[in-house]
Amino acid sequence: MSFQAYIDALETKTGMTPRALLGVAAARGLEGPQVRAGAVIDWLKEDYGVGRGHAMALVHVIKNGVTIPGKHVGGADTVWLDGKAARR
Repeated sequence: MSFQAYIDALETKTGMTPRALLGVAAARGLEGPQVRAGAVIDWLKEDYGVGRGHAMALVHVIKNGVTIPGKHVGGADTVWLDGKAARR
């Protein structure tokens, strides 16, 4: 499973685009490179039933932004956050 597939699965599991999830995370104080992975994992598990692997994909984006080596995102160098239906 590619990194993008993990991010896309978050939308399926939560009903929210990854960008919307980032907004909720920020509202909960879960933002920036200092965020603790456990806090994000616990939140996503409790509120949406998301497993650790998918939660860690969001943790990566929270901590590092959307840039990632293309081999992990199907040849692109950025992660798409605006939902599967809106992908170009």
